[in-house]
Amino acid sequence: MALTAFDEMNGIVNGAADPAAVRDAYGKLKTWLETTPPEHFNTRRSQAELLFRRIGITFAVYGDNESTERLIPFDIIPRVITKPEWDFLERGLKQRVTAINLFLKDVYGAQECIKAGIIPADLVYRNAHYRMEMRSFRVPHDLYVHVAGIDIVRTGEKDFFVLEDNARIPSGVSYMLENREVMLRLFPDLFSKHRVAPVENYPDALLATLRSLAPGSATRDPTVVLLTPGRYNSAFYEHSFLADKLGVELVEASDLFTKDDVVYMRTTEGPRRVDVIYRRLDDDFLDPLVFRPDSVLGVPGLMNAYERGSVTLANAVGTGISDDKAVYSYMPEIVKFFTGEEPILHNVPTYRCREKDSFAYVMDNLSELVVKEVNGSGGYGMLVGPHASKREIEDFAKKLKHAPDGFIAQPTLSLSTCPTFVASGVAPRHVDLRPFVLCGADQIRIVPGGLTRVALKEGSLVVNSSQGGGTKDTWVLDA
Repeated sequence: MALTAFDEMNGIVNGAADPAAVRDAYGKLKTWLETTPPEHFNTRRSQAELLFRRIGITFAVYGDNESTERLIPFDIIPRVITKPEWDFLERGLKQRVTAINLFLKDVYGAQECIKAGIIPADLVYRNAHYRMEMRSFRVPHDLYVHVAGIDIVRTGEKDFFVLEDNARIPSGVSYMLENREVMLRLFPDLFSKHRVAPVENYPDALLATLRSLAPGSATRDPTVVLLTPGRYNSAFYEHSFLADKLGVELVEASDLFTKDDVVYMRTTEGPRRVDVIYRRLDDDFLDPLVFRPDSVLGVPGLMNAYERGSVTLANAVGTGISDDKAVYSYMPEIVKFFTGEEPILHNVPTYRCREKDSFAYVMDNLSELVVKEVNGSGGYGMLVGPHASKREIEDFAKKLKHAPDGFIAQPTLSLSTCPTFVASGVAPRHVDLRPFVLCGADQIRIVPGGLTRVALKEGSLVVNSSQGGGTKDTWVLDA
């Protein structure tokens, strides 16, 4: 049975209404699409690709022997979101990230949510990303997640769902910023017809957030650095891009050292104290004295300085537990428990394969479900039942039987579609949205929009760049 999808431009479910219809937000864009010669789109797409190649905005795919660096395909047709829609999303995002921070504070502290039966104890303690080193460890300002990327999908006019919470080291914001820059260069006439909310202030918002997180011992002008694993990391472009935009030093482990539980940066003028580290490497590699002893990417003694409160790590150590897809399934209860409010943004209905009845249902309906590893990312380790072959389903069933605790399953939502320029012309393709939420000691900041990812293959629901997806500029209208 074919899935139907909400068309964000026409406002219909495929085949259910007149395809000539158009939603108000897309009126001017649709006229532009219908009156612009196809060769103009081809020229602009080629120019966009050339700009991205000159910029050097690439990503690496680990395990790909054909190419170590790739361009993420960029679609020149923007996605449009109305102000009321964005206002709704913004309220929901703030509520959700507030709840995530309270949840993390609790599971590393009093654990009231476990005592109250909101979440099973074993799901916390057996989680690969739960860090016992952080138990009873008070992080600066009681905030764990300072930069969050919350993946949102849409299935109808007013139907938005959270697909994933990315609270460890969310990436992709450089594409949001570069997509807007390229669109401004190539289509100034189209911008002049719309009141589009800016995203260019994201680096300022990020820097203000990081500076607000400085420990009490810092000076009025705290030193912020961005810690990268190095140029061989798949997101190194983004690391260097953000450091440049923020006006902070891009450092590797060899650039830092600790003395008397304080972190210092080596400079040509001598050691300089570091107050906030925006780290872009995983917990395991941060400090070889505490985590992996073979790590050459971390700073010996960093955790001691962190525990003493002389430096802030953004994001905090141990946030990965809230990325877990099994923990995700409890987020409605977590939001209500910690905020006292009903969730504004709902989860996709989720079956926990660790539970007997859910496991039995999933095994009986694999051809209709999306099954994911609880610690998976990037579109890997998952089964999209309606698009899988009989052999793929049989093989996945064996893996699922072997370790049911490691999987969750969800109904196959048909993500909304947006007009996309493909080889055959303009056609609908499925999209999702990753807004970036910044949690400082002073306030929560969200630039309007985020990174829209698009599944470029016809019928595909997988938007990840590592699986052939592309990106779009996201326009939130100011009026």
